[in-house]
Amino acid sequence: MTTSGTTATAGRRLRELLSRPGPLVAPGAYDALSALLVEKAGFDAVYMTGFGTTAGLLGRPDIGLLTGSEMADNARRLVAATHLPVIADGDTGYGNALNVRRTVQVYEQAGVAAIQLEDQVTPKRCGHMAGKAIVPLAEMLGKIRAATEARSDPDFVVIARTDAVAVEGVDAAVERARAFAEAGADLLFVEAPASEAEIEQVAGRLAGVAPLVFNWAEGGKTPPLSLDRIAELGFGLVLFPIGTLLAATAGMRGLLETLRKDGTPQAALPGLPGFDEFTDLVGLPEVRELEQRYT
Repeated sequence: MTTSGTTATAGRRLRELLSRPGPLVAPGAYDALSALLVEKAGFDAVYMTGFGTTAGLLGRPDIGLLTGSEMADNARRLVAATHLPVIADGDTGYGNALNVRRTVQVYEQAGVAAIQLEDQVTPKRCGHMAGKAIVPLAEMLGKIRAATEARSDPDFVVIARTDAVAVEGVDAAVERARAFAEAGADLLFVEAPASEAEIEQVAGRLAGVAPLVFNWAEGGKTPPLSLDRIAELGFGLVLFPIGTLLAATAGMRGLLETLRKDGTPQAALPGLPGFDEFTDLVGLPEVRELEQRYT
């Protein structure tokens, strides 16, 4: 196993990555193995998806079923599995502003580099589902202030997300995002613009206010722009939240269909990692070295 070091190092590293030219790409991970695979693929940061965490832990949809402690526990496992800075979904903060303080402290203790907080009511739902509702602006501003004051490391990154596009329109979402920046948010995340014109409005009207997050939600409501176009629009962070989850689901389905049809998985094995390849991936050679050292 590897470790990403202290929370301060993680937050500082993430800020350094965000300061580089072009958008930082953060693929989603829902467990320790998927986070490790993101690192092995050569990416510089990883995003802990709440959608994927809920599906992975409960086999249920992202409708606010997980508690803050369950999410923090999963974040801790991702941090332990990779050297990459982990950007972790913190949903609504799991209560009011006082709960947000506690959530930020627990996420910091877990070792993540950043927390994402959103302005939906509790229980929330995935940002690309219908039927969302948002809290009053003043309530969300209190949560952002609570989050920034609760962090012990000034480099710990607070990402403020608004789901107002689907509820009140782009104008309201932009105004909320501006207020989030004034309250101390480090990055601004306007969720689920439904057209390229809406994306352009968000990017143009928030340019220079704070770095912007683009959520390239696979199969979601937002058009799938190219990375070049996203960079041209000035976004600083791009999340690809659930592609790993969907790919894993497709792979498991395929193997299970083969097993059910043939009686063994033999026909599906040529497309899979070999046993030795997989044990090397998850660190067996390192474990053997440690066994030799201690015995």
